Amino acid sequence: MRKKKAPKRYVQPDPKFGDIMVTQFVNRLMYEGKKSVAYSVFYGALDLVHERTKEDGMEVWKKAIQNVGPSVEVKTRRIGGANFQIPTEVRGDRKVSVAMKWLIQYSRERNGKSMADKLASEIIAGSKGEGGAFKKKEDFHKMAVANKAFSHFKF
Repeated sequence: MRKKKAPKRYVQPDPKFGDIMVTQFVNRLMYEGKKSVAYSVFYGALDLVHERTKEDGMEVWKKAIQNVGPSVEVKTRRIGGANFQIPTEVRGDRKVSVAMKWLIQYSRERNGKSMADKLASEIIAGSKGEGGAFKKKEDFHKMAVANKAFSHFKF
């Protein structure tokens, strides 16, 4: 165990929208420290979302984050020599963090020409309640419901 809790790190808001969530998303999207490339991919994806849906790209992205974020997850706990999957509530900051990771992961797995195109497609799908990231959330919820009987083993 740690002696003390690690301090929470805060990031600067992004230059275009002034939003901290955008910076967090871009930091997860970034490869090899190339933040300017990650920003251009993200902003390009938001422009493509705006072209395809005729709605504000930022609003669609935030809706996708809300739709993809899980509300319950299962955590493994060893009790009496057996491992149990115990459903637990997800904290708000973790919900957003996991949603961002899933959007990026499943957009990288998509077929498309550029990363901006793939990310735009996954954002649109996530905001509609479709796509790989949303399916992952549904699987999380199904697993939590299936293990509901062990919820009395809470941490």
